[in-house]
This record gives sequence, structure tokens and C-alpha cells, in this order.
Amino acid sequence: MKIWVPQKLDCWMDCLTNLLRQNASMPSGPTIRLRRRLPLLWLALLLGAALLLPDPVWTSLLLGMGGLVVLAYLWARALANGLRGRRQLHFRWVAVGDRLSETFELVNGSALPALWVEVVDHSNVPGYQAAVVRSLAASGRDRWRQAAVCERRGQFHLGPWSLHASDPFGIFSVTIPYPTQKEIIIHPPIHHDIPIPLPSGQSSGRARARDRSLQATINAATVREYQHADPRNWIHWPTSAHWDQLHVRQFDLDQAGDVWLLLDLQAAAQLGRGAQGTEEHMILLAAALLAQAQRQQRAVGLAAYGQSPQLVLPGRGQGHRWRVLRALALTTADGELSLRRSLQDFNRTVRRGSAVLILSPTNQSDWLPQLLNLDQKGVRCSVALLNRISFEATAQDNAPLRQAIRRLGFTTHLISQGQVGRPLQESQGRGFWEFKVTRTGKVFTIRSPRDDR
Repeated sequence: MKIWVPQKLDCWMDCLTNLLRQNASMPSGPTIRLRRRLPLLWLALLLGAALLLPDPVWTSLLLGMGGLVVLAYLWARALANGLRGRRQLHFRWVAVGDRLSETFELVNGSALPALWVEVVDHSNVPGYQAAVVRSLAASGRDRWRQAAVCERRGQFHLGPWSLHASDPFGIFSVTIPYPTQKEIIIHPPIHHDIPIPLPSGQSSGRARARDRSLQATINAATVREYQHADPRNWIHWPTSAHWDQLHVRQFDLDQAGDVWLLLDLQAAAQLGRGAQGTEEHMILLAAALLAQAQRQQRAVGLAAYGQSPQLVLPGRGQGHRWRVLRALALTTADGELSLRRSLQDFNRTVRRGSAVLILSPTNQSDWLPQLLNLDQKGVRCSVALLNRISFEATAQDNAPLRQAIRRLGFTTHLISQGQVGRPLQESQGRGFWEFKVTRTGKVFTIRSPRDDR
């Protein structure tokens, strides 16, 4: 008898534990886990005492402890079935210094209150914390906004996240997972006051070029037969109707030409760290030049030779703008290719009549022959050198390199630290947009970034 009772008790506890594990093994929905084993141990001891020593005291304690465990489980079960959460991101494209904002909503559809609900967030956005603990009444709803200022450019994700709750006695825990995650791109800020102009490609004037453009420009040279990859808006309908066959317009090169931004991302050539380094200053300058090129209705491309090269062919439009900003957000100065090797690879991509602006902090001159090769190919080249001494006082000056480039006949600009906009961490003072929606659906601007200046 003394051996049989503990075996039955152990079997009973194992069955209950296995039941809870089976409930917790379903990853697609809410799970209930045993948080504290002590109440079950007391329940097993009281059950053994009631069987071995029949007495109303043990029976009362057994019923009380058993009722407590059952009540806790039913409470946790009600929360698992009725508790739900939702989060909504306001803007998926933000710049450094902008405010990242989300709206969270918790709904308790059960008839029992949730004394505490913990939001556990696994987002990796720097400086953004969405973890919080709230409480919900029975059939209650709670909604709040979580926001933070974007501190660093890059590609990040919001989520996965989950809700954690418990019964009032802390015996069982409830986990409601939300495994989905949203990608968010934090691109560099765009400053409009930059110290250098864009280089020009084709010579000015409306004279037709011998080369034909691969993209639509303002100058249509002639027509040709339609090919499978041609956009439909290039079709020239009068000619197509005359020949009873589809013909498309063939465009001249733009009078200013395509412009390329080539970034020297060799790790050995960089100086400084973070917002005060040459890497971030090149990114800031490239973003500003992108905006300037689009204001001038010029096609702009990007060539960044880091560990993961970023090559974006020249284009126009808002969609192309986001593609270039995405590439800049993902760019890091961790490359092994020297500027000479980068120009060799770039020479196979760029076409005649384009312009290229090279951004580099280097003080080496072994890449100058490649610069001459691009010029002989018909590519208009200019160079923006980052002043090495302004980033690190003990660095070797690149003033002799600047003079050598000028002697070759190329336009050269010298960019010092802080000359292109403000450092990234200081951009947090740019402010943010805040709107208010009325019941009729009208939207009013309450606050704009200009109000904070």
C-alpha cells in the first residue's frame, strides 16, 4: 500500500504535465504552460494524505487546492482564447532623425480580466523599445502609440512579437505568439545645401547624339520595330498604324547625360567612426546628390563597391529614388577592392556620354590611369575627395592627390567633416510629422518637422 500510492500519484502528475506539454507544443496559436509546480506538488501530497489518512481536514484542503488549480487553469484558458493583439506601423520608409511610430492595440474578449499582459518584442531597430506591460479589464480594450527617433540607417525588422499573461495566482502562463515581422528601411537624411554641383554628361544643346538611350528621355530620335521588352508607352501609334506593325520611339541621350555616383568603400581607406567618419559623410553626400539629380530631371545611378556591392542602374522617378536610398541604407565601408579595381569593374558598366562623380577618402594615386581610361571612353569624370585631416588630425593629407587630379584636367572638390549637412545623431532634432483624423475622415497636420527648427 505504501508503494502503490506514490506510484499512482507520480502517474497522475506525469499525465497532467504531458497534457500541458501537448497544449504548449502548438506553435500556431496560444499556448498554456505550467509556471509553478509547487501547487501541483501540494495537491499530490494532499491527495496522498486524504487516501492514507481519511479525515475531513485533508478532504477540505484537497478540495480547496484542487479548486484553486482548476480555477487558475480555466482563467488561463479564457485569456488564451480571448486575448488578442495588433500593431500597425505608420511609415515603413523613414530617414535618420525621423520618428518611427507604431500603434498597438490589445483586446480582451474573455469575461475575466487580464491583470497583466506583457508585450515581448524582438525588433532590432536601434533605440526602439516596444516592450511594455499593460492590464485589461474583462471585455476591455487598450490602445497606445509607441515611438522613437531613428538613430542609425540600415535595414531592420519589427517583430516577431508575443503577448504573455498569467492567471492571478501565477500557476499557469499564457503565450500568444505573432511570428510575422515587417521590414523597415531607415535611409540617410537628405540635405539640400551641398557644396558641390553635379557633373554634366553630354554637351549642352539639342543636337542629336549618335548613341541611343535605353530609357525614355525628352528627345525622341526615330522609330524602330517593337521588341518584347519595350514598354508599351513607347509605342508610336501613327507609325504603327501606317505600317500595320508595332513601332516604338527611339530616344536620344539626354542633353545632360546620366550621372553615376561611385563610392569608394575600401575599409582600409576610411577614417573616423560612426557619424563622424568618412563612410557616413559619403552616404550623406550621395543622398543629397541623388535629390539634386532628381530635381534636375536627370537619371542617376549608384555604384558602391563594399563587401556586398550595390549597383543601381540610372533611372528616374519616385520608385527609383527609393531603390537608390535602399542601397545607400544597406551600404557599409567594409570592402576589400581598391579604388583602382572598382574603377576597372565600373568601366565595364558605364556607357559613353554619362558622367560619374567619384566619392573617396583615399590618398593613393594608383587609380588615376583608370580615371583617364574612363575619360577616353567618353565618360565625364569628376572627383570629390574627403579631407582626411579634418576627420583625423594625424592622417596623411590627400592635398597632393587633389593637385595631381587637377593637373590631369578633372574637376575636383574637397569635402571636410561636417560640410555636408549635420552628423546623423544631430539630425534627431529635425522633428517629426503628427496628424489628427476627425470623425468625418479629414486629416489635419498638427506638427511638422519645420515647426521644430
